[in-house]
Amino acid sequence: MMDTIEKVVEQTENAVEDETRAPLIDQDKNGKENNFMVYLSTFVAVCGSFAFGSCAGYSSPTQSAIREDLNLSIAEYSLFGSILTFGAMIGAIASGPMADLFGRKGALRISTAFCTAGWLAIYFAQGPLPLDIGRLATGFGMGVFSYVVPVFIAEIAPKNLRGALTAANQLMICAGVSVAFIIGTVLTWRVLALTGLIPCAVLLVGLFFVPESPRWLAKIGKQKEFEAALRKLRGPDADVSAEADEIQDYIETLQRLPKAKIFDLFQRRYLRSVTIGVGLMVCQQFGGINGICFYTSSIFESAGFPADIGTIIYAILQVIITGLNALFVDKAGRKPLLLVSGAGLVIGCLLAALSFYFKTYEIAVDAAPALAVTGILLYIASFSAGMGAVPWIIMSEIFPINIKGAAGSLATLVNWFGAWAVSFTFNFLLTWSSYGTFLLYAAINFAGIVFIIVMVPETKGRTLEQIQAAINT
Repeated sequence: MMDTIEKVVEQTENAVEDETRAPLIDQDKNGKENNFMVYLSTFVAVCGSFAFGSCAGYSSPTQSAIREDLNLSIAEYSLFGSILTFGAMIGAIASGPMADLFGRKGALRISTAFCTAGWLAIYFAQGPLPLDIGRLATGFGMGVFSYVVPVFIAEIAPKNLRGALTAANQLMICAGVSVAFIIGTVLTWRVLALTGLIPCAVLLVGLFFVPESPRWLAKIGKQKEFEAALRKLRGPDADVSAEADEIQDYIETLQRLPKAKIFDLFQRRYLRSVTIGVGLMVCQQFGGINGICFYTSSIFESAGFPADIGTIIYAILQVIITGLNALFVDKAGRKPLLLVSGAGLVIGCLLAALSFYFKTYEIAVDAAPALAVTGILLYIASFSAGMGAVPWIIMSEIFPINIKGAAGSLATLVNWFGAWAVSFTFNFLLTWSSYGTFLLYAAINFAGIVFIIVMVPETKGRTLEQIQAAINT
């Protein structure tokens, strides 16, 4: 079995070397590959990412209006806001099995149905219970989207486009959050809930026109559908025989292994990929991103900087840098972007810590606001440059098809647990020590840099089968 895997790796590595020596323009001429359907499929899938962002950004601009209209206490509204994360954790647990059982498109349809039902429940809500049920349902949809969208894109994209297209997931999440922030200032909270149905509708309609993941079809033994989907994605005139054979050979090798359950993920053969996938999610979330994002306004106010101006700059910066990340991830590589991002996160946290240290002990008081704003904006820009999107890209690349459901669910669950833990503890930490909080996050982000250097491989320019065989042998 090991000999078979090594043979597959050797064959695919030789193929990559040959392709690398050939100019890309020649490949296009000879293979007549047409990526229109890949782009269309990606656009349809990232409507789920935009829906994700709409859910995440909904509670911030609507807080006062919902509390006034429905006469909610602070505790009742806090439950409404936080129950989203619990729904996402449930969705994360269900996402892998759903994607394996119903296919990537089937899982996207189910999560869209939950989001649609959730938004309608919020729109018609006359009290806290339907409001919370709707929020829980949209959270479930978010949890499924956060796993299935990057996996679907990674499985349909050619290797030279995979990083950029998968990074579009994070870009559309940021766009969804920013749009909700902006239009939430001019629309009522009920109408804003209805706007959340727009990306859901586009996604549901679009799924009728795009193919299923060829790798999933090959895994469940649908040979004709697998070949038809691959040909549809690469164009009617493309020669897909080599790619089809590589996918089929690798899946046949993996299917000789027993189907992995959650405890099987910690077997020696899978341990490295699981450690990388889960470890990157820990680095992403426990470095403080959700605490800083959720409380950006209060951080700026505490530092003495106008909160509205700071929040607008933050939203614009996040979208621009995330867009640039999508353009460069296939050129610069995953690992360099992660390391540059991690360094920026450490420096940003240290600047914010220095600002609050100055304010606490009344040292250079005039410099404190500028340091805080510079630190927070550097932190957000650095996160958007790598740590925001790249862990999801690598997670979608490293897990073999036979463990992808269980391993992806575990990594996504860890991510959402981290999001909840950081957002829940952030205010408590600030009460304990404002500068100490940012020093703690700086230390965690530095540990993340060490983890990336030691554990994370470069996956740029390699097929999924090459990456997975190299890591899991």
